This record gives sequence, structure tokens and C-alpha cells, in this order.
Amino acid sequence: MNALFIIAPYKYDGLWVFDDPTVGLSKEPFIAGIDTMIDKAVANIPKAERGFRAIFSATPFPGSGFKLEWRREDSGGNWYYSDQFKIEGWLCPALLRYFPSAPREIYVKAAHR
Repeated sequence: MNALFIIAPYKYDGLWVFDDPTVGLSKEPFIAGIDTMIDKAVANIPKAERGFRAIFSATPFPGSGFKLEWRREDSGGNWYYSDQFKIEGWLCPALLRYFPSAPREIYVKAAHR
């Protein structure tokens, strides 16, 4: 299993979405607070709405810009809290395409594509 994962979120019909054919996802949306976290995380990335790289892992890695802390399960997904942004966000069951179970922490780096 990979330790680091990479997706390339972009805006589609006003929503942050991503495609990952390797795990069977197309235009998978980020909603319920995660979209707001993405807005904040990419504020300094020019034209991020056209796509940016999101590198993520359940373990810390050099350059990770922020950390999500698991809070609770709900509706098949999981709520995470960002201390940096002071908000919660819900990650849908697609999270389990990358991890066998919801990690206690998720480390993320947002970067130019």
C-alpha cells in the first residue's frame, strides 16, 4: 500500500472535485467543509480552480502544509477537524479507496500542478 497519495482537484460546476480512475472515481466532490478548507489551502496557488496537486498521507511527510484530525464517523463518511483553519469537514466513503479504515490523522500538501 502507498504511503503517499496524489490527486488533482479542480473546480467543476462550482464544486471542488477530483478524478482517480485507478480507484474508480470521476468528478468525486468535496463538500461539507472540506471545500472551504481547500479554498483556504489553495489561496496562494494561481489558477488552482483549473487543478492543483493534493498529496496526502496518514503519516507526516516533509512539506505537508496542514493536518486533519479525525473526529467521528457519520453517514458512511468521517468528520475531520483542521486546527489551522478552525473548521470541520466531512470526507465521504471514497476515503476508504485510499485507506483500509479512516486514519486518525491525514497530512496534506497542496501544490501547483
